[in-house]
Amino acid sequence: MTERVLVAVFATPVASFLLRYGKDLGYTPVLFDPDGARATDVEGGFEAVSTVPDLGADADVVVTDHDRPELGEVLKAVLDRPARWVGVLGNPRHAGPHVVALQALDVPAAEIARVHRPVGLNIGSRTPPEIAIATLAGLLADRNGRPGGFEF
Repeated sequence: MTERVLVAVFATPVASFLLRYGKDLGYTPVLFDPDGARATDVEGGFEAVSTVPDLGADADVVVTDHDRPELGEVLKAVLDRPARWVGVLGNPRHAGPHVVALQALDVPAAEIARVHRPVGLNIGSRTPPEIAIATLAGLLADRNGRPGGFEF
């Protein structure tokens, strides 16, 4: 079995829970924050890097802050790698700022379309732990080829 890698982008409370719960689900958790000073802000002793990690086809990448100014550059760098899944947290009722940021960097539409938004299952998540659980449930459903819901 291929090692599963979960990369949380940007040090946020959601990233902390994603990495913690992801480890329990068998992921190798990695925090990526281009601001090295922030990369240590997540508790749990996870690997923290300030440059884009090596992302193979076993990597699931979740951007946990869609308001960071470096969003476009970070996503462009991630999309240049063969990550299995890339997503950006955000409310589906609002336009995703990642689209405009990537278009400004001349990222092709097909690559922009690789970015999932919203991420996770629609369970009404509000708090960082709830958002992490919904996100991980969505990743597991996708990885296992399931729709994620109550129908079996």
